Amino acid sequence: MKQTVHDAIVIGSGPAGYTAAIYLGRAGYAPLVIAGALTPGGQLMNTTEVENFPGFPKAVLGPDLMDQMRDQAEHFGAQIEYDDVVSVDLNQDFKRITTDGGQEYQARVVVITTGSQYRKLDIPGEREFSGRGVSYCATCDGFFFKDKPIVVVGGGDSAMGDADFLTRFGSSVTLIHRRQGFRASKIMVDRAEGNDKINFLLDSVVTRINGDDSGVISLDVHNTATDQQSTIPANGVFVAIGFTPQTAFLNGQVDLDQDGYIQVEGGSTKTSLPGVFAAGDVTDKIYRQAISAAGMGCRAALDAQEYLTSLDNR
Repeated sequence: MKQTVHDAIVIGSGPAGYTAAIYLGRAGYAPLVIAGALTPGGQLMNTTEVENFPGFPKAVLGPDLMDQMRDQAEHFGAQIEYDDVVSVDLNQDFKRITTDGGQEYQARVVVITTGSQYRKLDIPGEREFSGRGVSYCATCDGFFFKDKPIVVVGGGDSAMGDADFLTRFGSSVTLIHRRQGFRASKIMVDRAEGNDKINFLLDSVVTRINGDDSGVISLDVHNTATDQQSTIPANGVFVAIGFTPQTAFLNGQVDLDQDGYIQVEGGSTKTSLPGVFAAGDVTDKIYRQAISAAGMGCRAALDAQEYLTSLDNR
């Protein structure tokens, strides 16, 4: 039986993927969205209140925002598949996509919106105690450390937000950052510094996570300014040091920068391959906001529509 060739497939979800699907759906292309098996909806699924997405003056929960975007995409004809893409062949007129479930799909255009994943510390004890004290999602796991000492590692908006949120649970919250200055926005830094439940340990890096059968019990910390070593108690360690773009499945078929982010042409969403577009955090190491990802998803859909129109007019 001849395989169906979709007009458009969106690989990934989140603000970029769902927005691209909304625009492609409204244009009549009925896109297939391969949204991911474990975390459809992207990083916002692990976020509590989103205060800076336009249209929600009283904030909106990250999962609720993603659910509404998904529902809107489906309303305009998008089909959602909850699976992970494991390999692609994008060098053909009909792009081939294979999922972890063994399904193979074909499409005339592909929009990549796979986002990024949590960056690891890569220190002794991190992998061993992952899920037993080491976490990358404060909103998911904060409750498990009620009345226990908690450490947050990082200096960006995510770290500040996590530390503020975790004061609801921990007996103490210590934020460890490798230098004095923060890359977080001023409003997030001010909020964290104004919370008297948060302690700051700066010019410091975690060198080892210690624990036993019960989980994490302490951290070894090196102060880079004084060269002193110390051990601090902790039962919960929340790592918030950034993200790594999820591009490994592409196997080098589109041009990436030195950090693994997809390179796009100028202000467009065109990749190095015709008919392949990219949007959101998989291309963006600077802004990394839900609204900028959504806007780029819109641009990717419009670029894809222009490409499909050019094919139809040949």
